[in-house]
Amino acid sequence: MMFLSMLMLLSVAMHAQITVRGTVRSTEDGTEMQGVSVLVKGTTTGVFTDQNGAYTLRVADGNAVLVFKYYGYMTREVTVGDQTTVDVSLELDVQTTSEVVLIGYGTQKKKDLTGAVVAITSKDFIQGNLNTPEQLIAGKVAGVQITSNGGAPGAGSRIRIRGGASLNASNDPLIVIDGVPVDNNGISGAANPLSLINPNDIESFNILKDASATAIYGSRASNGVIIITTKKGRTGDKLAVNYNAVFSLAQRTGQIEVLSADEFREVVNERGNAAQKALLGNANTNWQDVIFRDAFSMDHNVSLTGATKTMPYRLSVGYLNQNGILKTSNMQRTSAALGLTPSFFDDHLRVDINLKGAYLNNFFADQGAIGSAVAFDPTQPVNVQNEFGGYFEWLDPSTGDPNQLAPRNPLGLLESRRDVSNVLRSIGNAQLDYRFHFLPDLRANLNVGYDISSGQGTRDIPANAAAAFARGGVDAEYDQSKINKTLDFYLNYARDIAAIDSRVDVMAGYSYQDFIRENTDIDLNLSTPADTFTNSYYKTQNTLVSFYGRLNYTFKGRYLLTFTLRQDGSSRFSPENRWGLFPSAAFAWRVVDEAFLRNSSVVSDLKVRLGYGVTGQQDVFSDYPYLPRYTPSENNAQYQFGNNFYQTLRPEGYDANIKWEQTETYNIGVDFGFAQNRITGSVDYYTRNTKDLLSVIPVPAGSNLTNQILTNVGNIENEGVEVTLNFVPVQREKLNFTFGANFTYNQNTITNLTKVADPTFPGILVGGISGGVGNTIQIHTVGFPTAAFFVYRQVYDETGMPVEGLYVDENGDGRITPDDRYRYKSPEPNYFVGASAQLIAGNFSAGFVLRGSIGNYMYNNINSNQGVYRNVTNASNFLANMTPSVLESGFSNNQFFSDYYIENASFLRLDNVTLGYNLGALLNGKLRAQVTAIGQNMLTITKYTGLDPEIAGGIDNNLYPRPRTLSLGINLTY
Repeated sequence: MMFLSMLMLLSVAMHAQITVRGTVRSTEDGTEMQGVSVLVKGTTTGVFTDQNGAYTLRVADGNAVLVFKYYGYMTREVTVGDQTTVDVSLELDVQTTSEVVLIGYGTQKKKDLTGAVVAITSKDFIQGNLNTPEQLIAGKVAGVQITSNGGAPGAGSRIRIRGGASLNASNDPLIVIDGVPVDNNGISGAANPLSLINPNDIESFNILKDASATAIYGSRASNGVIIITTKKGRTGDKLAVNYNAVFSLAQRTGQIEVLSADEFREVVNERGNAAQKALLGNANTNWQDVIFRDAFSMDHNVSLTGATKTMPYRLSVGYLNQNGILKTSNMQRTSAALGLTPSFFDDHLRVDINLKGAYLNNFFADQGAIGSAVAFDPTQPVNVQNEFGGYFEWLDPSTGDPNQLAPRNPLGLLESRRDVSNVLRSIGNAQLDYRFHFLPDLRANLNVGYDISSGQGTRDIPANAAAAFARGGVDAEYDQSKINKTLDFYLNYARDIAAIDSRVDVMAGYSYQDFIRENTDIDLNLSTPADTFTNSYYKTQNTLVSFYGRLNYTFKGRYLLTFTLRQDGSSRFSPENRWGLFPSAAFAWRVVDEAFLRNSSVVSDLKVRLGYGVTGQQDVFSDYPYLPRYTPSENNAQYQFGNNFYQTLRPEGYDANIKWEQTETYNIGVDFGFAQNRITGSVDYYTRNTKDLLSVIPVPAGSNLTNQILTNVGNIENEGVEVTLNFVPVQREKLNFTFGANFTYNQNTITNLTKVADPTFPGILVGGISGGVGNTIQIHTVGFPTAAFFVYRQVYDETGMPVEGLYVDENGDGRITPDDRYRYKSPEPNYFVGASAQLIAGNFSAGFVLRGSIGNYMYNNINSNQGVYRNVTNASNFLANMTPSVLESGFSNNQFFSDYYIENASFLRLDNVTLGYNLGALLNGKLRAQVTAIGQNMLTITKYTGLDPEIAGGIDNNLYPRPRTLSLGINLTY
């Protein structure tokens, strides 16, 4: 009877159990996930998903809770209830995926980092009509300032990591794409070299900011390092086909304020003479409306991701067609990428092969049309019957030819010019990582790569076009090829030493990189009977050779030490000065792992970092600055023999003793997390001291073969604070809200500019402006920030109106001379901020990105050039429009150096807004779809009176406007 009772109870229990089946997918691309742990909460009962992402599990009853876990993804918990099928989608966990971050020549767990390193994955990228990689992370990282160079298709950006450390050498960071340090210099025919990299292929950015992290890259890491990793296939993945499309409409956000036709007539009738009044027309033309348009663009991308038994792969193809809001401007890019990551010999040999290629077609608009549209007389018509293409032009009454002093017809500049280019670029590498069978702790890594580009273009303007009438038209072409070869080899030994509770990780290697550039420029001047033919050709090369090593030592898992040493040799310096030695050291203490915090319910992460390092700089505009050399003369300095003109060779100045510029950096940082890392962040304080600046300085006449020379002189100090905060206020199964903010303070000061102390040395003039010949508005001066504005202090009358030509006598000598100009404000912000948020509620998602800067000032060169009455009163046989600034200042003549035109350009910009809906699984679960609406450059709050307060360098002179862009994105995964 007891035996029968037990059988009955067992039968009832078995009958009460529920069989649950389901499939686990990734929310990133909808693919099935193999190897996901499915566990019944509170028990040891569980299974793993198979290669199709499927699982089957028996649970006691509907109260059972299933826990889904997979490394790199957020853990999900689902109550079974009355369900027999439980399908789950897992979301990428940024905190986990950034646990392993890329550093120079290797990887490291985030918790073990001793330097200032930030990882940004594709989950946090900015969305929309983005054509270059750096736009993906604008405003996302403290200490990283990304300023676009305008709204032209493919326009690049100025990237600064912790401010600039140099005066005339490059301030751009080193960019490494899949192990290949790329050439940041421009490619002929491309507005931006990074425009040939498809952002859709990028998986992550790892940004190395302080010298303890960057010194392993030595000579090219003085301005920080950005490591870009592209998307890969994954072992066990079934074939997934992804299609992503973005359709965009770009529109002007406003226009540069100028006088209307009626306002202009009023000024001319009031101030002009009879001849000038007679020049007025009867039209009412808004020239900016004439040259700008609403621009439609589209971006299509298809990728195939999967794996055979031993060969994960990813193949992608993309096509971008972007029209600019300035008429005739267009960029088309066709790109392809292939990634293979096989492994051999029981995973002892891992191979990573990456091939990327892009073909770019550009139609460049004449951006001079923007300035011409500001200046052109609004009372004149766009078109007339004439021999100059049918465009109204100002003519010289004595000859009937176009007036060479007058502005050109803006639409004529655009439609009469054909400026096209074709650019090819390919970046590829093969990396072999071998873990020795007889000593698994030892690895050998060999990486060979290339970055090859070729750009060709032509520029044609017909002889009857006013813009080229004086020279009989333009017929020019150019051709450039660039080859960058890379070889890296290193050995890495890592071992845990249990006896002393330590881990040792040692690496040593060799690096070789070679750059060859070859250029040809042909310009046919049609104005002379003999057709002056200019053929400029050059070929140049520079090579870097390096030896490097790094030691990482960990004691008790919480005391971390890092030492690096790199020796670089650059062909840009003489054999006596060729080699530079760049060390770094860093220490980190994981306080959270100490006994007094280990079980804290409040503090979930706490680490203190200290770092020091020296990096070098040799990236200047000349490959042979230490050698005497001859270069071809300018086109306007040719020598005539008979009817033919010939270029001459001229000697260039040089410094035989030029050497490395060096930057010494100190960094102290704290990483923290609270409430199970629902609140995380970091604070860093740093100082950067650069000495032996590679600077272009004036030299006494006759002391060299030039009046300015590149040499080592000067020092700059940078000091800053970076704060990053991330919050997860809500984290539930169908409701998730995250918010992140970053804040940066940076201040640079020039501490020396002469080899011998000279308190009377005024500084180095920089910052050329439009108006006059050779005028500059900025200066490098000891004791001030770089490129401070150099202006007169304007005097105002009792009504607050500026008094024309009256300035403060700064030196008290009773005269106003150039010595009375003073240093006023800086174009660089003291503070810049970023903020972003994302909300996921069921199938809906929404987010935004804000960016802003505080303390940056702008020189309004448009007003200083066009905001004066002389455009009418001094005009000869033509009239030019003015900006409303003239009504406020009353200036009759240009006051280029008045501080009246220096304006506060601090701003806050709503840079990106997204609203998405996940359509879920379609076609019986085989297809997943997502639609997203995106707005870019939606709102800007600023006191600056110009069109845009964000211009690199701080001089506003007819920037190609950044448009407001509205986009619709569609993502399909099968």
